[in-house]
Amino acid sequence: MFYHIVLMRFTPEADARFFEKVEHYGRRVLAECADVIGYEITKNVASRSDGLDDAIIASFRSSQAHDDYQVSPAHMEMKTFMAPYIDRIIVLDTEVPA
Repeated sequence: MFYHIVLMRFTPEADARFFEKVEHYGRRVLAECADVIGYEITKNVASRSDGLDDAIIASFRSSQAHDDYQVSPAHMEMKTFMAPYIDRIIVLDTEVPA
C-alpha cells in the first residue's frame, strides 16, 4: 500500500467556503481516480503539530496509482485552487509492505 500524507498550515483567508470546496475536490478524487483506497481531509489534533493543523491522508493500491492521481484533473484542479491559501506544507509519500 502507498500512502500520501500532506500536512498544511493555511492562510487566514481559508474560510468555511474554502474548506467546502476542498471537500468537494476530495470527493472528486475518490470518484475519478482509480485505485485510491482512502482519501481524507482532516484536522491534525497533535499537540506537536507546529501549526500544521490540517491534513490530507490518502492511501493507494500502489505507487503507480499515486503517480496517476498526481496528474489527474481532480488533483491538479485541487492544487491550483488550494495553492494561494497554503502558508506551509510538508508531504510524506511512502510505501508500506503488506
